[in-house]
Amino acid sequence: MQLPALSREQVRRVDQIALDVYGIPGAVLMENAGRGAAAIIDELAGSSRGIVVILCGSGNNAGDGYVIARHLELFGREVRIVSIVDLDSLKGDARLNADIARKSEIEIRTAVDRNQLQALLADAEVIVDGLLGTGSRGAPRGIFAEALRVANESPAMRVAVDIPTGLDCDTGEAADPTFRADHTITFVARKQGFENQGAGAFVGLVHVVGIGAPKKLLDEFLKTQP
Repeated sequence: MQLPALSREQVRRVDQIALDVYGIPGAVLMENAGRGAAAIIDELAGSSRGIVVILCGSGNNAGDGYVIARHLELFGREVRIVSIVDLDSLKGDARLNADIARKSEIEIRTAVDRNQLQALLADAEVIVDGLLGTGSRGAPRGIFAEALRVANESPAMRVAVDIPTGLDCDTGEAADPTFRADHTITFVARKQGFENQGAGAFVGLVHVVGIGAPKKLLDEFLKTQP
């Protein structure tokens, strides 16, 4: 089912209805999103058997990254997760999926500076941006900014999860720095910011993946929109 481009608040509303009204656990929504994204990444990587490096931050976008890593392994891909936060600081569904990844013995490395980031991304054939999601506002700072700069300097194919980190969901304005994606795998629907003419240089080709929200939910949601 195709939805119109959604704002940051509309994305939150769909998630909240799925959680509160339909009783779909957040972990189930994250699993559906991550599995769908992994299938697209596997297809995009094609016959290449190079390593897929997934950059993970601290929120649900990172949680999606941990799910993606698990499913890419099932597709036979070599995966490395590069976290730019201490895994023990994670909460909720992101913590749940990071713990699953650790128990699954997926390679997880923590980077705290540019030198470590460069070393951990040097052999990547695909870099996946799971740093910040649609709720993020303003310019990424600190290690988040460094991760974006190192990723953008890489010759690897770059794939954003839901939205390129640094791009505003509503306006499509790109901060300095912003992840320059060749492909963006976005959930539920395109985001309003993608319609900004300047956003094309950062989102690349957009692929929409469902999160398992029922058709009835989406139909009723659309009826409430102006």
